Amino acid sequence: MSECDQFEQQSGGGGILLTRWLTGRNWFKRYNSDAVSHRRVRTGLGWVTAALFIVADIAGGGVVAIPVALLNSGLLIGSIAMFSISLAFFYTAHLIGNNWVTMCARWPDVYGKVHCRKPYPEMAYRAMGQRAKTFTSTVLNLMNFGISTVYLLLAARILSELVTSLSPNTHQIGLCSMMPILALLLLPVTLLKSPQDFWWAVVTAMVTTMLSVLLILFGTFLDKSACAPYANHPAFSSGSFFLSIGIFFFSFGGHSVFPTIQHDMRRPKKFTCSSMLAFAIVVAMYVPISFFGYYVYGDSLHDSIISSIQTTPIQQFANLFIALHCILTLTIVINPLNQEIEHILDIPHQFCWQRIVVRTFVMFSIVFVGLSVPSFGPILNLIGGTTVALTSAILPCLFDLYLHSSDNKKSVNKIGEEQSAINFRRIVETTSFPKLALNIVVIVLAIGCGLAATYSAFVELSTSRFSGPCYLATSSNLAASADAYQTATFVQSMHCCGAFRNISKHGYGFSQCQSMSTDRF
Repeated sequence: MSECDQFEQQSGGGGILLTRWLTGRNWFKRYNSDAVSHRRVRTGLGWVTAALFIVADIAGGGVVAIPVALLNSGLLIGSIAMFSISLAFFYTAHLIGNNWVTMCARWPDVYGKVHCRKPYPEMAYRAMGQRAKTFTSTVLNLMNFGISTVYLLLAARILSELVTSLSPNTHQIGLCSMMPILALLLLPVTLLKSPQDFWWAVVTAMVTTMLSVLLILFGTFLDKSACAPYANHPAFSSGSFFLSIGIFFFSFGGHSVFPTIQHDMRRPKKFTCSSMLAFAIVVAMYVPISFFGYYVYGDSLHDSIISSIQTTPIQQFANLFIALHCILTLTIVINPLNQEIEHILDIPHQFCWQRIVVRTFVMFSIVFVGLSVPSFGPILNLIGGTTVALTSAILPCLFDLYLHSSDNKKSVNKIGEEQSAINFRRIVETTSFPKLALNIVVIVLAIGCGLAATYSAFVELSTSRFSGPCYLATSSNLAASADAYQTATFVQSMHCCGAFRNISKHGYGFSQCQSMSTDRF
């Protein structure tokens, strides 16, 4: 039995405004409805606001990493891969939206009446059963934990570099010190219940991403005359291509949060419109910086396109906006993980001291992992090839096929009644050929590319040199000095242009040019 079923049985049922909630019509005064339905109709997210939530969830890390992915996958093949993945992930977002509306129609007293803490795993349960729900929850927890760690680590690194660059001789806060400070400042925001409670943070994250994109484009344009004539474009490599696929997946993924956003919308049926607008905005951000970075900088790109910008103020402000995005988006990504743990421990939905303890422990765990592995480039590729491929491509297609194949056999189940078994033969019989073929193509390609990207990521992890854990330094003073030295060295150098990174608009052989590295991730 679903946890939402159990909650509904305990609450005693009661009529709700399913039709009015799904369509967003403000007719609740004429019917006996509960407080949750009232809240959704009155104060739920509009479809444009929901689109901004989706943009904030998707974009951010992809803004700085996707130009490197295009470079290493080749202009033609990389462009085809980027546009194909964006279309495929928009399609799976559309499927997720349809799945949730179907669930609300079949089980209105379960998903329309109460606040559902785990809408994505509930989708797995209704489509494929309890085992699928357990598997999906595990995948989501691993992905959200990993992404939260990466966002916190990236934001802390950028902020430590900015602090050092602004006052290099007085105040130096290294990465090892900045990460727990940032986590402590961010903790109060993570105590909020759902994305609807911190919509302001998500909208701000989207705005900071847009500002960062504009600064990157402007800085790249200023470097065009000095760098473009010397840009070198590497030959195609299958290993680099599959690593790029992992980055593309990561840059367009984020579907595990979509049901949570849709659950808080006034009109859940408008989620496809929200997804269409969101993916259009994301593509509009990714395409210019990817192609512009490819032609201007070539293979001098490393880790982030922002590091290649030659104008220091533009570089610093672009980094600052990306850091703000990571900080604010973390409030979305960590929320499903917190709610999952609270559900396992049977923590009340209302704000209480148990919530403070649980969410503080989760944040502490994220900080510990970040301090243990402060190098995160190949980990991004690993997340993209595994958990993102599952949650953003494979699982949405499977849920859609299984959930809608039972339409004619058992359209509405009573609470506690088990879903009838759905096999592949029945899926073929009840699904239209175009839809079946499209879902199968997405699943097969996601599995193949995901496996290849995962293998390439493991190879990259085995050959990369990671920094040692912060807490294993011989002494606190040694750790602080080493941390500050590494930060100051990074801030005082930049990735210059040309095949040997020795060309800058400030002059050939500019003294602050950072030495060339063969590790582009």
